[in-house]
Amino acid sequence: MDSRDWGTFLLPYEQAVEELKVKFKTMRSELKKLEEYAPIEFVTGRVKKISSILDKAKRYNVALEDLETGIEDIAGIRIMCQFVEDIRRVAEYIRMRKDLKVLYEKDYITNYKESGYRSFHMIVEYPVQTALGQKQVLAEIQIRTLAMNFWATIEHSLNYKYRESLPEEMRGRLKKAAEAAFVLDNEMSSIREEILVAQKSFEDDSNIVSSVLASIHQLYFYHLVSEAIDAQERFNRLWETKDFEGMKLLMGEVKGLIKQHKKVEEPGDEL
Repeated sequence: MDSRDWGTFLLPYEQAVEELKVKFKTMRSELKKLEEYAPIEFVTGRVKKISSILDKAKRYNVALEDLETGIEDIAGIRIMCQFVEDIRRVAEYIRMRKDLKVLYEKDYITNYKESGYRSFHMIVEYPVQTALGQKQVLAEIQIRTLAMNFWATIEHSLNYKYRESLPEEMRGRLKKAAEAAFVLDNEMSSIREEILVAQKSFEDDSNIVSSVLASIHQLYFYHLVSEAIDAQERFNRLWETKDFEGMKLLMGEVKGLIKQHKKVEEPGDEL
């Protein structure tokens, strides 16, 4: 058994995972603001367990002194997308980044595995600033749809249970499940525009509710108590009937009241 200090060995990988998660979550937020839609649904990450590292080293005949270069997925990032089309977009955004270097890619969507596994992998080199200086760390980025990820998670658990020796009957059932996930992804892609319109409508309505309630709260700040109570009662009635157009009108009226009150209180601002 290797006698290295595993805690120290894994520290740069833990740092790489945390930093990359933050960066891809920030990318999601930026794209959402720029395009009102982000191809990234959510991001997760993990550092491979010591037992898994040792198992993989043995399976692929990687010497323990060569772990840093011989095992490329000690640090792992998973980026989940709603639609298959989004996977290519996300991969292109990653290729354009200057803070990491893409070494190579593995397309298991076009060339899916015999088991039915589908995913898009990118092996990257990422610089981590440690106490002893900069260190280049290898990481694997997996980009998948939600359906692909669900299937892969179940398959991974079953492979662990059966120690990579799945019974033939189980393999067949998993393959059928992978085909069902593929059909689901295709169906979602075929109604992609309708889904995006519905999601945007829901988000717009949610934003209206938040804005109206924030504006009503401002009325109390300007001591417009009776106006705030009246506006809240109107909002409650509009909320009961989900009248979002009426909420927009209410928000305009409330903001108008606030604007008028500001002019009265701060006449010097008009000079």
